[in-house]
Amino acid sequence: MTAFRFADTMLARLDELGRISESPDFLLRTFLTPEQKQAHEKVAGWMREAGMTVHHDAAGNVVGRYEGSQADAPVLMLGSHLDTVRNAGKYDGMLGVIAPIACVADLDRRGKRLDHAIEVVGFVNEEGTRFGAPMTGSRAIAGTFDPAMLETKDRNGVSMGEAYRAFGLDPAKIGSCARRKGSVAAFMELHIEQGPVLENEGLALGVVTAISGARRHRVEITGLAGHAGTVPMGQRQDALVAAAEIVTFIERRCTGTPTLVGTVGMMEALPGAMNVIPGMTRFSIDIRAGDDATRDAAIADVLREIEAVCARRNLTFTVTELYNSTATPCHPALMDAVEAAIRAQGLPTMRLPSGAGHDAATLAPLCPIGMMFMRCTRGISHNPLEAVLPEDVEVATAALLHFIENFRAPVQ
Repeated sequence: MTAFRFADTMLARLDELGRISESPDFLLRTFLTPEQKQAHEKVAGWMREAGMTVHHDAAGNVVGRYEGSQADAPVLMLGSHLDTVRNAGKYDGMLGVIAPIACVADLDRRGKRLDHAIEVVGFVNEEGTRFGAPMTGSRAIAGTFDPAMLETKDRNGVSMGEAYRAFGLDPAKIGSCARRKGSVAAFMELHIEQGPVLENEGLALGVVTAISGARRHRVEITGLAGHAGTVPMGQRQDALVAAAEIVTFIERRCTGTPTLVGTVGMMEALPGAMNVIPGMTRFSIDIRAGDDATRDAAIADVLREIEAVCARRNLTFTVTELYNSTATPCHPALMDAVEAAIRAQGLPTMRLPSGAGHDAATLAPLCPIGMMFMRCTRGISHNPLEAVLPEDVEVATAALLHFIENFRAPVQ
């Protein structure tokens, strides 16, 4: 078996994190849960072993700091998220936290300090699985956290604000996490690609050019519950049939336009009995595109369709926007630096956009951002079949270390 400088330890740690789950049957780790606390404490221990000081901020992020020789120099920030979707894989997000910890540990073993400090952040709530409103941790650091997010509720009716207090954090202090403009020189995120492009090209690593913009909505349609056997088909106010009509419209509208994608990932029909016509339906909409105009045009069409379907079927509806991010370009100097780091490993590379959202995009108002993609098997992600090659983990971490050691703050 090949002995790796980085990958053996990193893959073992990723396996450990993958076992911290709210379910015994699949990986699920959501915001402000005991499992979040357990995972963050484990990561904090690895950060300390790597020579970092550690704190948990008011938003719930875990932050490790490796001091530089110039205390007042803007920091280089790296990291990703530690929360998951339901029935998740164990590399999405977590790789981007474990890899920079391994890089800092290597620097510490060699007694090497850079001019500037390095901070590694394990962000909370990138996925938005519990409350629907994502990117809480990175928004807090970027200074763009909206207190209205605290009113969003999980499936049990618990608001985010209530969950913060139950977790032992004061939501009124989230604003204290915001970093001052100019205090962060750049943010770099290593992430699995979550798509098949790199694998199809036979490449281990790629340079991200931009992160697609995304908007998420929650829709609630209200009709009238009734007996499944006695209400004639033409007289029903079936909320689920209306939702199905809208879902198929979303598929049609988002098919055939480059970079445009639309997904309904969650749906609930109430009262949820086999012999009762659904009187209420709640579902999510996630629409993304490489440019904001394309995305927003699709959303406008979907909203018009919801109104038309509900009017025709004598139903009422509400639509709540949960998340809105613009398409975000990566900084050209950071793209060049990532490309140089990959080529320093003797590898060819390519530039490609990200169709998925990332904490990096949320941090763009604060500082220049960059991303490196690592291929994943068959491009599968958000799925327990998510897999990576040990040799890719090794070379990705070596490239990230090269980037860190040769980092020069880009002109903002």
